Amino acid sequence: MPRRWIAALACLAALVALACDGSGSASPRPSDTPRPGAPRVLTALGDSVSTGFGSCLVLVSCERNSWSTGDSLRVESLYRRLRADAPALRAYNRAVPGARAAGLADQARAAVRDKADLVTVLVGANDVCRSDVDTMTPVATFRDQVDAALAVLRKGRPKARVLVVSIPDLYRLWQIGHTESRAVRAWKRGVCPALLADATSTAPAAAARRARVKERIEGYDDQLRAACRAYGSRCRWDGGAVHRHRFSLDQVNALDWFHPNAAGQGRLAEVAWNASGWARD
Repeated sequence: MPRRWIAALACLAALVALACDGSGSASPRPSDTPRPGAPRVLTALGDSVSTGFGSCLVLVSCERNSWSTGDSLRVESLYRRLRADAPALRAYNRAVPGARAAGLADQARAAVRDKADLVTVLVGANDVCRSDVDTMTPVATFRDQVDAALAVLRKGRPKARVLVVSIPDLYRLWQIGHTESRAVRAWKRGVCPALLADATSTAPAAAARRARVKERIEGYDDQLRAACRAYGSRCRWDGGAVHRHRFSLDQVNALDWFHPNAAGQGRLAEVAWNASGWARD
């Protein structure tokens, strides 16, 4: 065979090999190519609600069911919704069960290391769920701690978009749950005692204690809204949508009767998504 034919066949074989090997492609696959301006990293900050705690039939974190970053088919999370237009999006969950606003700055630093360009913040439940109302985080302290965390984000990721979510209405949980004997039994094991201790008591002192918790949550939400406004145009407050959501007992797990189950996480995701405006950004 003439040498020129041998050379031609060798070149053809090399081209076929490149065509069959994705690593030799001149351009990445379309599904791996983010559209211009598409988010690349979503990071969740906050407490056990954002880790999906108790949503997988045991009382541990279950991040795959997180309303924010989960990838489970059971929950149409913000992450899954965003991936429709940003298939290369990565998600990190830096929330910590039991976290209070005091720990939010450390989580924000992790988000900066993640190079997050989308951040969700849901915090405050553990600041009220203390042993008694006198040990709840003061409103002014709560604001300072939230501001400190947002300052970390603003400095480290100035172009990131931040969604600050209001605190679920825990007082409503007491309202709809205190007549459910299984919930009351679970709460006796120390679930949010400032609010849920002596859940069936009608004594004036018990009613006053619950009212103080309700008032403190509303105070925190006011400060979350103000902190987001002070952050600037890159921060979006949910407008109190999550707090206004009229959840039912079938949206909390049947172990601690406090944390959202998969259905509750899905509903939280829907409410937060509708309030985020990210679908229109």
